[in-house]
Amino acid sequence: MPETEIDSEPEMEELLLRVVPGLAKEWRGSSPDEIAQIERIAGRPLPSFYRWFLSRMGQSMGALSHPTLDFSAQRVLSCYAEGEVAPDPRFLLIAYESDEMMPLHLFYDFSAPERNDALVTKRGAQGGELYDMFETLREMLARSALFAFRLLREMPQQCNGFAEGNDPDFLSRLDPVMSRLGFTQPISTGRICRLYERPDAVMICDGVPRLGLGDGVPFSLGGSSSGALRRILGEIATESSLRVSVRKWSPELQ
Repeated sequence: MPETEIDSEPEMEELLLRVVPGLAKEWRGSSPDEIAQIERIAGRPLPSFYRWFLSRMGQSMGALSHPTLDFSAQRVLSCYAEGEVAPDPRFLLIAYESDEMMPLHLFYDFSAPERNDALVTKRGAQGGELYDMFETLREMLARSALFAFRLLREMPQQCNGFAEGNDPDFLSRLDPVMSRLGFTQPISTGRICRLYERPDAVMICDGVPRLGLGDGVPFSLGGSSSGALRRILGEIATESSLRVSVRKWSPELQ
């Protein structure tokens, strides 16, 4: 695949390089041969987002690295070479979980392709029950970066709760409200995920793939103070007709 086609994630690159300290110096990509080997194991063209991911972070994710999840191409290839994971036309290992207490690894589920990407699910190395995680790897990485490096690190007051609506696409009603409040969406997302940020606040909404939104979706919101967060939630409830309820404040309100 031409390099220009691999370099096709400007929104994601802008987001990650902006919010993850030192990432530009730390991330290291896989070789074209490693990417080709993974594609042969998959038995199909890899999602273009995964090709981009491997080309940028297939050796090292820098500060985005997870303590127990190994996304490296080398680990993926060794798991297949050693027979720990068997090739499957539906599933492709993308991250190995080293926590022996809960050895559920991350796989692409190619039965649910989405926006040049695919659904990310958890399961055992040899199969078993599926635990769907994110509609796409793109949304998983963007959500993780915003949550860890903006919401948790930069926002003195945080809360989480539940947003509810009465139609299957109720999250879309957040978009005009958040835009009016000065928020932008750093990447395009699907129907069950929304990522919003402005200099002094971040909001993340993410549902469970294949379950859809149902009647509600969890959210996390961070900002400068409880008052600022209450104002944001009040605007959402007033302008969007969504029902929002806070389950927990961090730190707890006095």
